Amino acid sequence: MRPGRRAAAVPGTVLALGAVSLITDVSSEMVSAVLPLYVVAGLGLSPLGFGLLDGINNGVGALVRLVGGHAADGGRGRHKAVAAIGYGLSAVCKPLLLLAHTLPLISAVLAVDRTGKGLRTAPRDALISLSTAPEHRGRAFGVHRAMDTTGALLGPLVAFALLRFAADGYDAVFAVSACVAALGVLVLLLFVPGRTATAAPADGPRPALRDSLALLRLPALRRLTLAAVLLGLTTVSDSFLYLLLQRRLDLPAHLFPLLPLGTAAAFLLLAVPFGAAADRIGRRRLFLLGHLVLLAGYGLLLAPLHAWWAAPVVLLLHGSFYAATDGVLAAAASATVPAEQQGAGLALVGTGQALARFGCSLAFGAGWTLWGGQTVLAVAAAALAVAAGAAFLLIRTPDSPPDTGTTEEHPA
Repeated sequence: MRPGRRAAAVPGTVLALGAVSLITDVSSEMVSAVLPLYVVAGLGLSPLGFGLLDGINNGVGALVRLVGGHAADGGRGRHKAVAAIGYGLSAVCKPLLLLAHTLPLISAVLAVDRTGKGLRTAPRDALISLSTAPEHRGRAFGVHRAMDTTGALLGPLVAFALLRFAADGYDAVFAVSACVAALGVLVLLLFVPGRTATAAPADGPRPALRDSLALLRLPALRRLTLAAVLLGLTTVSDSFLYLLLQRRLDLPAHLFPLLPLGTAAAFLLLAVPFGAAADRIGRRRLFLLGHLVLLAGYGLLLAPLHAWWAAPVVLLLHGSFYAATDGVLAAAASATVPAEQQGAGLALVGTGQALARFGCSLAFGAGWTLWGGQTVLAVAAAALAVAAGAAFLLIRTPDSPPDTGTTEEHPA
């Protein structure tokens, strides 16, 4: 690639995957925007019960993410095939929410939905990584996450409109979500290439599962995974954050789906510049700074402020946190593993982080039930400060990347 060719930093595969994620996120965020209110206010579940549901969103997906990453490695178009299975499973689950009205049934549907998400995440991110020159991966992941977040921005708006004007608001949300999810699968099948254009792994035998797990012997990957786990254990889920804001401001129920818009808008605006900045200043460094921004958001929620501007600032900080960590973590992980094991390597980091967030959701829901939301948030904030210090010690020293099929050095 010649210097100065910025367009080449974002290949067509990344843009096609971004379109799939945009459409799919419209579908998934329509459901996510109303689910907390649906189960807490509509079905009368306690915060602990919702903590279980929210934990399923992270935990079940994490358990199968390794399977998806491992199954996708080895070439011959496996990345696209595994991703398509994952997107298809999630699409099938959306209409099933029309029939689920109890905690066990909703939990089962969410488990299958998150299985689909877990299967597709690592192969999709591996396609992005393998299609992009190493020195531009931060920007490429930023572009993908910006397109993904556009869907996250549109999804709650559609849900808000349906709740406002449809006779059976929740059923309408679930039905429209199913149709949009099916469209996302169709776009993936028609427009995403089966093989990466550059830096694709050779069409050889697929690595054994033990080889994928053995990637944790790589010092750089092991440190990054441990840092992601520590920070994930203190990352309060989006849904709990929005519930805290809603109760603090006493917002009416039909306005609740609009709260994720603040996060999504900030994420959308900052994902690309933060991704480019990560390529320049170091991806590990920006990943850690993003969690300090989240800590500032916790602090503002805990402060004795009741001004109207507190909620938008919290949502801005929340979106900034995602812009500085989501795609940036994937870009950092991609620099620590060989090209032929990108799927498994990205899955290891993502699985560790997701399982940690699963534990945080369960603990936060139980703490809210026992002590109240503000008290348990104060505990989470203190734990996040400690975890950030430990993560700094783990990832402050850069590691030499393994052989990824390129001679170019790039910050991780």
